[in-house]
Amino acid sequence: MLQAFIDFFTRYVPPWLTCFFISMLPVLELRGGLITASLLGVPWVQATFACVLGNILPVPVILLFVRKALSLLGETRTFGRVASHFEQKALHKGAELLEKYPHRILFGLFAFVAIPLPMTGAWTGSLIAAFLGLPLKRSFPPIALGVLCAACIMLLLAYAFPSMMGFHV
Repeated sequence: MLQAFIDFFTRYVPPWLTCFFISMLPVLELRGGLITASLLGVPWVQATFACVLGNILPVPVILLFVRKALSLLGETRTFGRVASHFEQKALHKGAELLEKYPHRILFGLFAFVAIPLPMTGAWTGSLIAAFLGLPLKRSFPPIALGVLCAACIMLLLAYAFPSMMGFHV
């Protein structure tokens, strides 16, 4: 099954579009997209544009709808108690932190997204911002800047570093 999926993508989807889709996925995000682009031989400018766009596209959706989805889960019998508790705790703690450290929260959000490590990135940063109660207008710029910074770091790791070390794909 996996091989059929891989065969479909390699046969019918351009490499840059594959990287775009990979960058939209949680966990892999921009890191996975740029590494894939490097392995597939996508030019770095084209890869950067596709991966940054793919990684930023889910951000507004997450920021606008994750709390609504959690509220809907809160109304179910199975997840109601856990979702309601999580939502109340996150919003209460988020309000305290925002009141006490408004600019540090935004810088922290930027830094969290900018460091290309597993479990950091635009998806997790957007979830954190949403649960802290940050509006889209305030949270999108540091997340987008973090994605751009992560792209610069990953470009060095995926394109420049292998070339300097004599590795050619």
